[in-house]
Amino acid sequence: MGFFDLFKKKKAEPEVSANATPEDIAKEQERIDAESVKEAEEERKELEAGLEKTKEGFFGKLRRAVAGRTTIDADVLDDLEEVLITSDVGVETTVKIIERIEQRVARDKYLNADELQYILRDEIAQLMEESHRSTRDFGIEVKEGMPYVLMVVGVNGAGKTTTIGKLAAQLTKAGRKVYIGAADTFRAAAIDQLAVWADRAGATMVRQDMGSDPASVAYDTLRSAVANGADVVLIDTAGRLHNKVGLMKELTKIRNVMSKVIPDAPHEVMLVLDGSTGQNAFEQAKQFTEATQVTSLTITKLDGTAKGGVVIGISDKFNIPVRYIGIGEGIDQLKMFDRKEFVRAMFGDAK
Repeated sequence: MGFFDLFKKKKAEPEVSANATPEDIAKEQERIDAESVKEAEEERKELEAGLEKTKEGFFGKLRRAVAGRTTIDADVLDDLEEVLITSDVGVETTVKIIERIEQRVARDKYLNADELQYILRDEIAQLMEESHRSTRDFGIEVKEGMPYVLMVVGVNGAGKTTTIGKLAAQLTKAGRKVYIGAADTFRAAAIDQLAVWADRAGATMVRQDMGSDPASVAYDTLRSAVANGADVVLIDTAGRLHNKVGLMKELTKIRNVMSKVIPDAPHEVMLVLDGSTGQNAFEQAKQFTEATQVTSLTITKLDGTAKGGVVIGISDKFNIPVRYIGIGEGIDQLKMFDRKEFVRAMFGDAK
């Protein structure tokens, strides 16, 4: 069992009577297929709406950069570089994209400025494909009968507790038994907020008094989860960055203690970043990847910002799969990240 298996639902089968004719079965299957298409279209529209500010900001700048231009020359590429950097794609990733476009222009001699949007889409899609090529198969496969353990890290205010709550809700909806460990014992508000989410999601929360040893909470959570046949364990952690050495020691201790209960735990360390902070999110990613072995990313609050380009830059720079993006306050607005749908929402269906 891997991460994505936890969310799998049984494929809908046609519900027909024993006396149903082949035509009845075909009609029912047609109805199910139509519902699936409708759901996919609604998901796509919701994603597009969540990224609207980023899309409008980015393409507004792009339109101004190519206005009145007929060819993709050095001036256009200089302006495009500025567009990408000011859209929080990041300097290193921007340089990669510009180099790719330069190579393409040199190869295809007759490209014009009107085609820049389509070229840009292709190159960003390819770049994200390279960064995420192992997303589907990433992570340790968990033995049957053992819970999948996910440790969640990130600074206070990034949406860490909310992300855990929404994940728990989605997992319980998929029929999974979820345990949550409140190992951020330095803030009473964090524990209380997590308790509200756990109750709302129908998950079991393990907590201790404020100021307790976080590793002790994690240990108790895993023991209880194993004893009660849980499918998933979500461990919250403190989001302090003022002392990187202290953070590293704390997270290492939590990991070591959990491995005493489940040898491979944690199976995943997810870093939650606030997408609306733009370049600050890059710095947080740098700090946390140095403090612990981060294996996946969730980028939140993309609906309220024009800085969605940060998703492209961070996934490329750190070469870590983005698992989720947050595009709204609703439980269902924490979306499993699909790089192809993300690029489609940003650029449309043009080829």
